[in-house]
Amino acid sequence: MTKSYSQIMQQIDGLKQQADKARRKEVEGVVARIRQAISVYSLTADDLGFGNKPSKPAAKPAVAVPVKRRKTRKNAKPAKAPGIVKFRNDSGGTWGGRGKRPDWLRAALASGKQLSDYLVK
Repeated sequence: MTKSYSQIMQQIDGLKQQADKARRKEVEGVVARIRQAISVYSLTADDLGFGNKPSKPAAKPAVAVPVKRRKTRKNAKPAKAPGIVKFRNDSGGTWGGRGKRPDWLRAALASGKQLSDYLVK
């Protein structure tokens, strides 16, 4: 048999009362242990941070700093992955075949070498 809404609400109220009773009992034990520790160690309100003097200097109110946002286009292309190396020389210089040719490649071509000599296989 299923319980009605009112029966479930009564059960919830009963559980809340049980929880409150259990909490009060636990708090009594915690307070008793705290009081014992205070007396054993002769702690004061200042030691616990409850004194009149502030433990830290008052913080300055935060000032709102405007955030610069980058303008983006609605149809902006996603960032490309690093290019693939298509040409490489013996000393480690590389070029992907796009953009301005690097100095090492221009110098090699000017000295009579062919572009295919540096092609990565």
